[in-house]
Amino acid sequence: MKPFGAGPRILIVEDEPSIVDTIQFPLETDGCITESCGTGGEALSLLAKDRFDLVVLDVGLPDMTGFEVCRRIRTTSNVPILFLTARSEEIDRVVGLEIGGDDYVSKPFRPRELSARIRAILRRASIEPAPLNLTVPTDSASSGLAGSRHSEAEAEARERSTERALSIDQQRKVVLYFGERLTLSRYEFRLLEILAGAPGRVYSRSQLMEAAWEEPEASMERTVDAHIKSLRSKLRQVRPEIDAIRTHRGFGYSLFEEL
Repeated sequence: MKPFGAGPRILIVEDEPSIVDTIQFPLETDGCITESCGTGGEALSLLAKDRFDLVVLDVGLPDMTGFEVCRRIRTTSNVPILFLTARSEEIDRVVGLEIGGDDYVSKPFRPRELSARIRAILRRASIEPAPLNLTVPTDSASSGLAGSRHSEAEAEARERSTERALSIDQQRKVVLYFGERLTLSRYEFRLLEILAGAPGRVYSRSQLMEAAWEEPEASMERTVDAHIKSLRSKLRQVRPEIDAIRTHRGFGYSLFEEL
């Protein structure tokens, strides 16, 4: 076992020891440090007290589904998550991506392919790391310096957005929509940034994937659909009467020009 800090730390949440061994071997060969557990509860406990660079998460756990584990993780963390499951139905893939998963691999899988997908996710995460806590308290003295900095960034962005419905601060990764701060995943942020760069322009799935993912060949076009659906839902929570992201059937997506 390599010492802490010697390589990416991967948490494997899988209740079949033989599958854990199959995952661990190529990852540790690549220099990763792995830790494993067999239940969702154990995974949440480990993530609460320690830092990991990625989670390989089985959907069929004995105590709760991997989807539920993911939902709970996403309330506090943006750690990359790769779902692993015996189910291959498209609906499961879409659900996993919509709730915050970064990729999805079905059993049986080739260990080297799984390792390659994990390396691709880690590369994307290292290029644009996302903050762990996305919701910043503004009414508590315990929020500290980090909370103060986020509050200042949000205030500055709000000032700049007085005449615009949508304001994106690329440096601080702050998005305001009609004055409301949006909590977005890294891919939702990238997709919105691309669409907002040319409102009204129609981008195909492949164009969005090429622009937003550093390893587009490691993902599926349905991944774009899932993240667009999630992004559209977050925008509608602020202004349900506005269809901010338009679907052009057979062509792709565009951002409403009048934002």
